[in-house]
Amino acid sequence: MKKLKIADGIHLLTMNVEDILFEGIWELANGVTLNSYIVQGDKAAIIDGVIGWDGVPETLYRSLEEIGVEPQKIDYLVVNHMEPDHSGWISNFRKIKDDFTIICTDKAAKMVASFYGEDRIRIVKEGDTLDLGKGKVLSFHPLPNVHWPDTMFTYERETKTLFSCDMFGAFGRMGDHCFDDELSLDESDFFESEGIRYYSNVMTTFTSSLRKAIEKAKALEINIIAPGHGPAYRKNPQKIIADYSRFSQYAEGAGKNEVTILWGSMYGMTAKAVDHVESILQREGVKYNKLELPLESDSEMVATVFKAAGIIIAAPTYEYKLFPPVAAALNEVGRKKITGKLAFRFGSYGWSGGAEKELNEIIERNKMKWDFIESVEFEGAPKQEDLRRVEAGVLALIEKMKEKVME
Repeated sequence: MKKLKIADGIHLLTMNVEDILFEGIWELANGVTLNSYIVQGDKAAIIDGVIGWDGVPETLYRSLEEIGVEPQKIDYLVVNHMEPDHSGWISNFRKIKDDFTIICTDKAAKMVASFYGEDRIRIVKEGDTLDLGKGKVLSFHPLPNVHWPDTMFTYERETKTLFSCDMFGAFGRMGDHCFDDELSLDESDFFESEGIRYYSNVMTTFTSSLRKAIEKAKALEINIIAPGHGPAYRKNPQKIIADYSRFSQYAEGAGKNEVTILWGSMYGMTAKAVDHVESILQREGVKYNKLELPLESDSEMVATVFKAAGIIIAAPTYEYKLFPPVAAALNEVGRKKITGKLAFRFGSYGWSGGAEKELNEIIERNKMKWDFIESVEFEGAPKQEDLRRVEAGVLALIEKMKEKVME
């Protein structure tokens, strides 16, 4: 566990976690950080204690003592969000101190009781404050459905630090650099990419609520943003706010100037057309991401669809329906409420079609409102005329993508 001072009287405790499925679903190709924060005045508070993930409670207690905080003198645990990656140490800590108070929203209070059997709780609402002494005053700002109904911001007035929990977070492990002003260009690009993966995997379903949270953040005077995952922002906290605003528009159809190809092929017939599409995209100088299903994880698939301005679905008919791995992927994208994307679909069929019918059903059922270039289907292997029709569809997609691009 790494210990870093981020402002007078405020420390960051952070640890990298790997080899888990986040929320039991999302593959973490590059790990994730779990961040806790200590605020010290005359009294001390921990914001989002994460102990429990490394299995060694003493790690946290030793870290606290190394920054001058005796665990027995912690008065408050601020729970911005009840998922165990933000609250998992409560029961262990109660074993060594029995008189700390949990600070949380009313929605979180019910879960603190049901998850951990706690009843020493102070419920806070919008604008409530907690004076820790020595100028350290915390205020609390509920953010329902970001991404659970219990979530809130905590804001420290003196240092103008926003403890944003899952909001403004990112996947990805941290090395020696934990602040935005320390990151190299490659590290900045890495955390933007992992921020996109994080937003798309965890947050997209609640984009309308996240937009309200963005506006609430903009209303505060902020010097530092201290999220529950990923680096802290002390040089330019407005950048991550702007990034999240852009990500919210990716969720509704905008995207980077690139194409994502979701494809699968039973016997190589559709694959022949995919090869042709690659040559077209290379010729036109268009960046693309090629994901063969079912070989890609849901985490990578959702993130890659989410960030692209144009989607190509290349999938054959299978038993009168859309190739199942592609159908499953699109259903997951629909469940995450990734709407308004521009797309083009082509694929092979044998004795009968049917893929197009199921594709339309998926789009309608999930209310995705995708904008489709006219699909191309061909019997067996694609002929030259089929490839010309596919090329026309790809070129139409590229042209129309210009309306969607937002870097």
